Amino acid sequence: MILPALFFYLFAGVCVASAVMVIVSRNPVHSVLYLILAFVNASGLFVLMGAEFLGMMLIVVYVGAVAVLFLFVIMMLDVDFLELREGFIQYLPVGVVIGGIFLFELLLTVGAWVINPGISKTITAPIPANVSNTEALGLVLYTKYVHYFQLSGMVLLVAMIGAIVLTLRHKASVKRQDINVQNARTPEMAMAMRKVAPGQGLQDTDAAEWVK
Repeated sequence: MILPALFFYLFAGVCVASAVMVIVSRNPVHSVLYLILAFVNASGLFVLMGAEFLGMMLIVVYVGAVAVLFLFVIMMLDVDFLELREGFIQYLPVGVVIGGIFLFELLLTVGAWVINPGISKTITAPIPANVSNTEALGLVLYTKYVHYFQLSGMVLLVAMIGAIVLTLRHKASVKRQDINVQNARTPEMAMAMRKVAPGQGLQDTDAAEWVK
């Protein structure tokens, strides 16, 4: 029991410290890196609890996709965070009110939290002895909660389409392909034969046609 306890305190301590650094760090790139570290240690805690599927999903989905995507977006956009902080005082009262509501809900939840003495038996009862954790989760997710699973997939699909629509910008200076016109092109439309005299090049009057 000593070795699992040591790993638990190690993972939990590093996870809490990383979560604090995510908030404290002034550099957003450092915050994302600390967030990745927090996810890795939280995955270790899931493995210690016997939920290896959740631990691997935390690594694959959140670290491998979400957190790395945040990091790439922050580095590519090069956002001026000093300019974003200029209106901090203006929105401070609204933030204090929202933070107070969240704090009240958190204290209300913690104060009314009651641990059922038989919760350990309830957790392990539905899992057969000859079925792994991943297989048991799949049996429950794709049978009893299949409708919720499909609904969450639709919500993510709508969110993805909404993000694409919001970020899509049509600029007049950007040349775009028209697939129908491109497929309808003929050799006569794509090529033009010109007889150039020796020692002479194309005339300036042909420049517009060649660019077209």
